[in-house]
Amino acid sequence: MPGKSDISCGYVHKPHNLTCGESCNEKGCQGNNDASQKVFVHPISDRVRKLSYSVTGYKIIRRKVEYVRPIVKFENCRILRGHDLIKDDFWISGPNIVDPEDLFFNLKMMPDKVIDCKGAIVAPGFIDVQINGGFGVDFAYDISRVEEAVVTVAKGVLAHGVTSFCPTLVSSMPEVYKEVLPFLKKRSGGKHGAEVLGAHVEGPFINEEKKGAHDPATMQTFAKGLESVRDVYKHLDAVCIITLAPELPNAVGVCRQLTDAGIIVSVGHSMASIAEGEEAVKNGAAFITHLFNAMLPFHHRDPGLVGLLASEKIPEGRTIYYGIIADGNHTHPATTRIAYRAYPKGIVLVTDACSAMGLSEGVYHIGQQVIEVTGTKAYVKGTTTLAGSVATMISCIHYFWKTTSCSIVEALEAATLHPALLLNIDDRKGTLDFGTDADFVLLDPTNLEVQSTWIAGERVYEKPVCKPEV
Repeated sequence: MPGKSDISCGYVHKPHNLTCGESCNEKGCQGNNDASQKVFVHPISDRVRKLSYSVTGYKIIRRKVEYVRPIVKFENCRILRGHDLIKDDFWISGPNIVDPEDLFFNLKMMPDKVIDCKGAIVAPGFIDVQINGGFGVDFAYDISRVEEAVVTVAKGVLAHGVTSFCPTLVSSMPEVYKEVLPFLKKRSGGKHGAEVLGAHVEGPFINEEKKGAHDPATMQTFAKGLESVRDVYKHLDAVCIITLAPELPNAVGVCRQLTDAGIIVSVGHSMASIAEGEEAVKNGAAFITHLFNAMLPFHHRDPGLVGLLASEKIPEGRTIYYGIIADGNHTHPATTRIAYRAYPKGIVLVTDACSAMGLSEGVYHIGQQVIEVTGTKAYVKGTTTLAGSVATMISCIHYFWKTTSCSIVEALEAATLHPALLLNIDDRKGTLDFGTDADFVLLDPTNLEVQSTWIAGERVYEKPVCKPEV
């Protein structure tokens, strides 16, 4: 943990990278780096960098903050910060969230614009780590127009408060991954759509007995260990999360190697016992894909993967995160409440949305499977097997909030802080800490409806205002 001197002397002058006490000899520069003022002002630049510290859980995060214009002040709002909703002003500078005290009192910088939030909640932008498609497209089906599919979904989810997501592929043939994954690599967000965090490949290294809506003809094994993974996906550099069945031969070793490579391992679509799940977690697995679905049901003598929520064999200091599809169809309300009460810090709300999200009833696809949507349920055609959901992230948050009677803060953090912690991106997303990305949403405090969505300090969606008829 840094000492006091590290924090107080963290100011850095751009472009010279001077620390406290140093001076600049560049021609035309009349300033000096006064340690007592803790700021260096260069006459030919109004950009100042500050090294700041933020605490997320038990982690100390060091951030560089660069003040750039426009500087915007949001007032009359409640900010989700520090696991609480606080009444305060919210400031952004260009693409970052900034400390108003430093800006106003130390740098004497005034906002270029002031926005009255009219009592709205300011929350971090939502992060969806499992979304198969939406608005008529599916990432694993529309392989001839993947770029269009990514753009369509990235743009469409803005209205539902999502600022970043992991495009998800259900189990597919190797040629599909070879064709599609290059289009699912990380890319920045903006007015064109939400940020892409990399792909979530859900299968095909799963257990056929728990295939769910996945095509059994696509199933693969770890016959050659990690080499099998490379052979199937081809583009591992595009992958953020891999869902696999930990009971498959060689799976545990693959868990360790993928984790060492920086890929998040999730267990799911599995017949694993609790012991097999624990072994996977010891070797790096960090997530459970859609808890309760496509896994052994809870049993009092062997609770299976569900038992990981209460396991005493999880390595000390580790959190096991788990996805919940809070759409009212994938889990009974009582089941959702059990998970929340047993292990609230691990809940990650996911939509698991299929191509029908945002559209009406009809026939659609998830991967190569044909699905039928009736009401709010999507089934593999001719069966009673659920095939993803038609839920949006904000609807999942609202359902979870009402069903569990949790606080608004807990409901929102399940779609913001928790997925950011899972993906190890909480130094820039999932919070409204100073120095993080200015990805956030304004919500109606009475019903959590999305009023506007912002990415990198830019408003990318605003709820239409219905004008009264004259």
